[in-house]
Amino acid sequence: MAMDTPLRTFTESPEDPFSLHRAATAVLDARGAVVGWSVLAEHLLGFRPEDVIGRRALEALIAPEDREAALEAVTACAGAGGWFGVLPVRRADGRTLRMGFRARLVVRARGEDEWFLVGAPADEVIQWETDRSLLDGIFRRCPIGIAVHGPDLDILRVNRAIARFADAPVEALRGARMDDFLIAPDARTAERALRSVVETGRPLIFTEQPARLRTDPPGRERIVAVSAFRMQDPAGEVLGVTQIVEDVTDRERARRRLALLNDASERIGTTLDVTRTAQELARVAVPGLADCVAVDLLEPVVLGGEPSPDASGRLYRAAQAGVTEQPPPSARRPEGEVVFAPDPAQARCLRERRPVLETDLGAARVASGTAGAGAAAGAGGVPGGGGRPAAGGVAGAAGPPEADAHSLMVVPLGARGAVLGVVSLWRAYRPEPFEEDDLTLAAEFASRAAVSIDNARRYTQQRTAALSLQRSLLPADVPEHPAVEVAHRYLPAGGATEVGGDWFDVIPLSGARVALVVGDVVGHGVPAAATMGRLRTAVHTLAGLDLEPDEVLSQLDDLVGRIAGEQQATGPVTGEQIVGASCLYAVYDPVSRRCSLARAGHPPPVVVRPDGRPVLAELPEGPPLGLGGLPFESAEFELPEGSLIALYTDGLVESGRHDVDEGLELLYEVLSGPCRDLDALCAEVTRKVMPEHPTDDVAVLLARTRVLAGDRVASWELPAGPTAAQRARRLTADQLAEWGLDDLVFTTELIVSELVTNAYRYASGPVHLRLIRHSSLICEVSDGSTTAPHLRRARSTDEGGRGLFLVAQLTERWGARYTRDGKTVWTEQPLDGLPGLRAPVGSGMG
Repeated sequence: MAMDTPLRTFTESPEDPFSLHRAATAVLDARGAVVGWSVLAEHLLGFRPEDVIGRRALEALIAPEDREAALEAVTACAGAGGWFGVLPVRRADGRTLRMGFRARLVVRARGEDEWFLVGAPADEVIQWETDRSLLDGIFRRCPIGIAVHGPDLDILRVNRAIARFADAPVEALRGARMDDFLIAPDARTAERALRSVVETGRPLIFTEQPARLRTDPPGRERIVAVSAFRMQDPAGEVLGVTQIVEDVTDRERARRRLALLNDASERIGTTLDVTRTAQELARVAVPGLADCVAVDLLEPVVLGGEPSPDASGRLYRAAQAGVTEQPPPSARRPEGEVVFAPDPAQARCLRERRPVLETDLGAARVASGTAGAGAAAGAGGVPGGGGRPAAGGVAGAAGPPEADAHSLMVVPLGARGAVLGVVSLWRAYRPEPFEEDDLTLAAEFASRAAVSIDNARRYTQQRTAALSLQRSLLPADVPEHPAVEVAHRYLPAGGATEVGGDWFDVIPLSGARVALVVGDVVGHGVPAAATMGRLRTAVHTLAGLDLEPDEVLSQLDDLVGRIAGEQQATGPVTGEQIVGASCLYAVYDPVSRRCSLARAGHPPPVVVRPDGRPVLAELPEGPPLGLGGLPFESAEFELPEGSLIALYTDGLVESGRHDVDEGLELLYEVLSGPCRDLDALCAEVTRKVMPEHPTDDVAVLLARTRVLAGDRVASWELPAGPTAAQRARRLTADQLAEWGLDDLVFTTELIVSELVTNAYRYASGPVHLRLIRHSSLICEVSDGSTTAPHLRRARSTDEGGRGLFLVAQLTERWGARYTRDGKTVWTEQPLDGLPGLRAPVGSGMG
């Protein structure tokens, strides 16, 4: 029996090697003789029908050496009514071809059995069987979902993975549509994508889509990755579309968690501020991880102190964020201290120092005997009524009962072995409860934030200590002085450089004079502040010696050099090395109205004379302190009454916003004009001239000069002779009587007599006597000698040596200062309630 004309039907696969239009066919009788031979068999093996018909197939087609094995294989399967296998077949040209066979028993009406054989090359058969096995595996065992849709998108066939995903039997899905098991929005999305593939032929490749089932709880998330391609027959007719579906919900959640971690790395810890860092932590977790987040820190942490070892103490709500303005009741706190119930999740977290996960808060409330918003403490809170709103939110009006949080995570904020507080995360509006993976992510958030919070806490601690040190070294307030009216400002820089070495001072000197000082130590931090304190102390000591400004700077230069040497000797462990400083030292005399100044690497002062025109004082620049060996020079000029001297550090006029010249122009603009209240003027200077975000400290000292009235000063030149003391006593008595200070005549005569007598004995040339009356009575005796007066205790047998001792007992203060022409010994006696200076016009002083 031969089939010379292949018949093609719709069910035949064009790839099937056993299809009738491709395979060789033959018919064998019961004895195994060939009784039918097809044209395709002749083409494949080369035997014509007359060459094989009537002959036994084993003899005609099987090589002698293969006949025994072939006979055993055929005999073993003959009883089953069919056989499939691979046999070596001899071709007409003598070569051997391995062929795959299918044999089926055919029963004839006369009782004679025949065998119908279909054969094809073994390679094609094996490939086809492999393909069939693959197809069978795809629909039976493949874990990735496969769905075959017709042109109208009805489901023709699905594999078992799709059935498991849809939670329905395979048979129930045949003929169904997407919206039979997906919620409407997701079904429309999926069908729209498949219809595009059918119409355009462009495949989908791993396109992520939502695929929430109708049987899922409301709000549950499902994400699938879809690939799809159009099916066509050889003639190009569209048969439908095949869809490959993979559930990637867990993978998508993991990707989001990783994205949240990356986001947290960028957004948490951007500043060295404890509260700001806590707010960053709360905001980064909403809404990606939780519906509401609260960060509660132990009170010492917020203040920059050390937390207690057992994590006990008061808690402070440092930050709170949520997807709604009004947080769920469990997350609310009343104004003031954060208090937890005896054993909520937060208390356990702090006590045990481990994360706590409560997936069902409703069950936890029932178990603890509490329920509803009023029992929020059982879920980690206190009743929400009257509570303060979350960050950025407002408390709502009374209304229907609110849906409270249903799931809670609490993780400790631990860094460097210490617990700083807790982070509470609630879900109230998202239906899925927290999972272990969420807890792991929250713990990672908290771990990263805790290090940043601890860094901020340590910074706050060090900054507070440094600021306290600096403020303790700076003058709390400058003393009022009759020679000048003063106003001042000290503004530390922001950020990590907040503590610096800028300082200012107003130091009373002898003879009603005053010293005005502004300085700046190079560097920032505690070393700069400590060095500033040493320099300020040294300036006070040197000012007490009544040295000239250039001599004061020379002494400070030596001190800075010694400090730098000490730091080099101790090594870098002491912190930032101080390598220099700048200083401006000015002395103003209200009697002569002269001002003597010297500067060491410091900006010169701005002088505003009574006409309101500001100018930069011309004085030698001088090297910065600490270079050593270089000279300093002083400049002296006269200041009219009511002149303004503006001393400042370079942070006022130097910034990234403008250069020094522009800064000085701004300063000139503010200082120019008529006489104004000094304190208001000082505030205006810092507001208009100082940069908005200074990178260096700023110190400003404004001084408006006053002049001692002529009738408050009396001076005489006495010839060096035995009668000098007698004349000095008479002149003093007459002047005190004129001033109405008769009660001081006896004492002052004694003081003047002793000082003039010493000048006559130990000096040469004329003696100058000057009396000054202002807040105290000042007596000054000047001579041409540089010999220092020496106070000593005379013995009972000594004839002299008691003069200066008496002077010291009769006066409030006394001392000596040296000039280029000699020295001046001075004394001060208190005058209570007797003003001595004439205030400048407009100063408000009588």
